[in-house]
Amino acid sequence: MKEHIFNLLGTQYPLIQAPMAGVQDSKLAIAVSEAGGVGSVPCGMLSIEQIVHEIKAVDSASNKPFNLNFFCHKPEPYDPTRQNKWQKRLQPYFTELGAEIDSNDKQASRMPFSHDIADAIESFKPQLISFHFGLPSKDLMQRIKGWGGKVISSATTAGEAAWLEANGADGVIAQGLEAGGHRGMFLSMDLSTQQRMTTLLAQIIDAVTVPVIAAGGIANNSDVKAALALGASAVQVGTAYLLCTEATTSDLHRDAIKNRERSETAVTNIFSGKPARGIINRAMKEVGLMNELAPGFPHTAIEMSQLRRHSKKLGRDDFIPLWCGQNTQGCSEASASVITKQLVYGL
Repeated sequence: MKEHIFNLLGTQYPLIQAPMAGVQDSKLAIAVSEAGGVGSVPCGMLSIEQIVHEIKAVDSASNKPFNLNFFCHKPEPYDPTRQNKWQKRLQPYFTELGAEIDSNDKQASRMPFSHDIADAIESFKPQLISFHFGLPSKDLMQRIKGWGGKVISSATTAGEAAWLEANGADGVIAQGLEAGGHRGMFLSMDLSTQQRMTTLLAQIIDAVTVPVIAAGGIANNSDVKAALALGASAVQVGTAYLLCTEATTSDLHRDAIKNRERSETAVTNIFSGKPARGIINRAMKEVGLMNELAPGFPHTAIEMSQLRRHSKKLGRDDFIPLWCGQNTQGCSEASASVITKQLVYGL
């Protein structure tokens, strides 16, 4: 299986830096890849021009393998009635902040993988592409495979893992419940199906024949060794990099991570419309963790992004999604290179 994972990742260490939209760019990916892991560039919130710019930035700085990550959700139609109910729920916060809801704002920057994106990146022949929320259509999968690319995607249940393998995934990321950011759920939105990494990993290893990458709660070398001992072919780590020097994590976000009195995290849908784990803040406490009024993904983010901007100007994280995993023990303000080597060697 070691040979299989090397063929899949093409890198020195069986470690992928988790793509983290909003808190990183190509600088973090380059640093991790240069250190021997697989750096990742999150592309789900970028324009096509920005995606191309990031690929060129990585290619100009490194010849090491790296991963491009995309969303592959099916965008739900904008529902004015549902959006209006959501706006009414959030109106008191706009009033408090002395701001008005911009009702003309109907776009949320979450773009699924498409033929237009494939057209733009095909000439670069990216060797590893990961997806969140399932897989793209068969013709898009064929295009990636056609230029020699490998595909991995997140699974949060054994059923999702089996579906991914049956539909062409070359590897599966077992995303445990501890993981920060968006849950990769795509066959069911039932949170009761979600399990911790060690339980999920065993189930997925039994369900598929492709390499399985463990994700969720992995913060140090001991965690890496434990996941590999349980049968994982590699690990994916995100939270441990949130404070590193190459991350673009905001000061408010960094302060929340470093504040041990605020270490509790929870899964919520109020920032985007899909379940995601972050540090509990005022919005999560008052609007609720899972609010049925939240419009479909990604339209929930429209008004919340407006509140986020107003809140940030006041130096408050009340309405900022503080994405973070449950285990912050590996977070340090070191370089990504140092963190990668600590994860692999325990140095």
